Amino acid sequence: MDATVEQLFTAPEGAAEMEPHERVECAEGGIVGDRYFTGDGHYTPYDVCEVTFLAWEAIVEIGEAHDIDLSDGRHRRNVVTRGVEPTDLLDTTFRVGDATFRGTRRRPPCAHVEQVADETGVSRALGDGRGGICADVVDGGAVAVGDEIEVVEDDPQSVGAEIAARLGGDDSGA
Repeated sequence: MDATVEQLFTAPEGAAEMEPHERVECAEGGIVGDRYFTGDGHYTPYDVCEVTFLAWEAIVEIGEAHDIDLSDGRHRRNVVTRGVEPTDLLDTTFRVGDATFRGTRRRPPCAHVEQVADETGVSRALGDGRGGICADVVDGGAVAVGDEIEVVEDDPQSVGAEIAARLGGDDSGA
């Protein structure tokens, strides 16, 4: 997989503007200094994602299809990837820089993202599976723009199916 980090963002509190970074530090609970790590996120404690991932390709597609430029972080996601669809990281363990993550669930857009972005259509544009994913921090460490994204453990269902296939052997009866 030729996947990398394109952009990094955090916000110090719920409705604050997203701040770009060249490097962030991840720890159990999220990105150090981000609104959900500190407990100041808009949806704290009801709907918390430790770290959110969104594809750069989705940002480009949204710009072309909806004439909305979200490259400034108004998408409200932390890590913008290039070369991987974040939903492909669901239920996998993956490494980014010095940190390790576990993809946990999709992150659909909400009315709050549109309100904070102050642009009509942002929520709809992030819909259709383009909203990215949530991930938990498994092992903390630094993540920087340009870092590679590498799956270190496939999802348990795929691994289980491969093991079952090997144990089942050849069905030809030989």
